[in-house]
Amino acid sequence: MFDIGFWEFALIGVITLIIVGPERMPAIARKAGTYVGKLKRFVTNIQDDISDELEIDKLKEDLDTVNKKSNILEIFDDTKDTLSDTKNTLNDIKNNTDQK
Repeated sequence: MFDIGFWEFALIGVITLIIVGPERMPAIARKAGTYVGKLKRFVTNIQDDISDELEIDKLKEDLDTVNKKSNILEIFDDTKDTLSDTKNTLNDIKNNTDQK
């Protein structure tokens, strides 16, 4: 995450040990571990939320695509019906003119 290796942590530990002393070091390490755990959970929750939002956006796009396709199919069906009605009307006109 921050590209910190073993030697960087060791250096931070030695400096902290010198500054706070060996008596308070375990309590500070425990508190730091607690905060790091909270930070990790917070980042994980944010990543999950972002992932969920991206998934929702993808589903919305898929639904829009399906709706567009269904609209096109409705247009085709309407066009077929109109052509069928026109054909029937033309046949009726033809039959009426043939009878006269």
